[in-house]
Amino acid sequence: MTAATRGPVLVVGAGLIGASVGLRLRAEGVDVRLEDPSRTAVALARDVGAGRPASPDDDEPALVVVAAPPDVTAGVVRRQLEAYPHAVVTDVASVKGHVLAELREHGVPLDRYVGSHPMAGRERSGPSAAVPDLFLGRPWVIAESAESSPDAVLAVRALAVDLGAVPVTMAADAHDAAVAAVSHVPQVVASLVAARLVEVDDAALGLAGQGLRDVTRIAASDPELWTSILAANSAAVRPILESLRTDLDAVITALAQADSATGPETVGTGVLVTIARAIAAGNEGVARIPGKHGGAQRAYEEVTVLVPDSPGELARLLSEVGETGVNLEDLRLEHAAGRQVGMAVISVLPGSATKLEWELAERGWRLVV
Repeated sequence: MTAATRGPVLVVGAGLIGASVGLRLRAEGVDVRLEDPSRTAVALARDVGAGRPASPDDDEPALVVVAAPPDVTAGVVRRQLEAYPHAVVTDVASVKGHVLAELREHGVPLDRYVGSHPMAGRERSGPSAAVPDLFLGRPWVIAESAESSPDAVLAVRALAVDLGAVPVTMAADAHDAAVAAVSHVPQVVASLVAARLVEVDDAALGLAGQGLRDVTRIAASDPELWTSILAANSAAVRPILESLRTDLDAVITALAQADSATGPETVGTGVLVTIARAIAAGNEGVARIPGKHGGAQRAYEEVTVLVPDSPGELARLLSEVGETGVNLEDLRLEHAAGRQVGMAVISVLPGSATKLEWELAERGWRLVV
């Protein structure tokens, strides 16, 4: 592949996102320079191969990628536009309306600025967590303003494509409303649920299954970064949390009424309906999450296999699944606390589960029926 992005590219912010941008562009032969308030971050990003430290003697970059927290992004973008009068400047902050409004408030010319946001990340942070394929197949929102020049928009779109991402055009406010629902509110909810575990005793935590891990996986996130994100996108996040509070209050009230009943037969119909509706609404919502190939999720059958906790066993299982000729649509791993065995939950197309179970049993695998 030949990169459409023309260097030099200056990456301002050598954390996970910035360093991952640098790694991929360097692999495509693009000249990447790195800048960050932390000299240690720049040195580490350099050492992992994300680029070289920027120098005052460098020529003007063709493209500047600002990878900074949302609360300082507008200021960094403004300084880059002033420092490099011919460069296209984009930022990858997860909030777009706040940045654009601040730039307009300061009267910054916006023809060379295009806001963007890669919908990718990891639980780990910093340049040591950077990977060149972080953006592969992920949406990359391009939130151009009315003032953005076509050449600037094209440069940012080319960047997204070169990084392996899928460009998606959205207005800044529409983007912020979308990420509030699919990213920011889930982060708050996961953190609040995980916080309830602080006072739970070890014996109870030993009963935890995959459901708890699924709900709290993203709770292990950077508090400083998420404080910045949530504060910048408060206008979009707050109404969703308020609706969530209303629903939660309804469930709490129903549970209180159920608790005061003298027996199951005395629980009011309205109480049961309230609880059932809350769970059913969740079913409807999760069904709308796009599936593996986009569009609505498909209904899969699942085959659960016990996998010994030994090197190479999972790889052997996946290899033998391939030998059966059954396509693996999805894979989920669950772990049995205190046991040297795990469960691989394999999702396959309807009608394929019986064949896969038979084939794996013939190869000596233990199935959970």
